[in-house]
Amino acid sequence: MQPGSRPQSVLFACGMNSIRSPMAMALFRHLFGKRIYTGSAGVKTGEPDLFAAAVMDEIGLDISKHKPQTFEELEDWEGLNFDLIVTLSPEAHHKALDLTRTLAAEVEYWPTPDPSDVGDTREQKLEAYRAVRDQLMDKILERFGGPGRMAD
Repeated sequence: MQPGSRPQSVLFACGMNSIRSPMAMALFRHLFGKRIYTGSAGVKTGEPDLFAAAVMDEIGLDISKHKPQTFEELEDWEGLNFDLIVTLSPEAHHKALDLTRTLAAEVEYWPTPDPSDVGDTREQKLEAYRAVRDQLMDKILERFGGPGRMAD
C-alpha cells in the first residue's frame, strides 16, 4: 500500500483498548461508515472508560457498550485481516510490528497521549480526553480525508 493510499480495512490499536483505539474507531466509523472495515484492539484488556464515553457522547458518538479486547481476542473472534494497523501507543506499535512478520499489513504510528493520568479534577480530565479525541479526528482527516474526499 502506498503512503496515503486508501486501505480496505483499518485496525486502531493502543495499550488496553479502552480509550484511544475505541475513540479512533468510533470517529472513523462516523466519517466513513461501512465503506472501510474498521476494528480496534489493545495489547492488554482494559476496562471500559467512562471519561472516553463521556467525551464521545458530547459529539453524538456512543462508545459506552465497547468491550475492550486484545489483539489475540480479536484474532480468535474475527481474524486480523487488516490492510493497515494504526498504533496509538508505543506498546501497541511494538506488538503490531511483531504481528506483521506473519501478516501482510502496513503499520502507521500515531503517537497519542494517554489522557487517563492527566488532571486532578473531573473537568481537567475531561479536557485531556477531549484533546485526545480532537487530535485523533484531526489525524484521521489528515490521513484519510473527509468522507467525500477520501485519499485514494
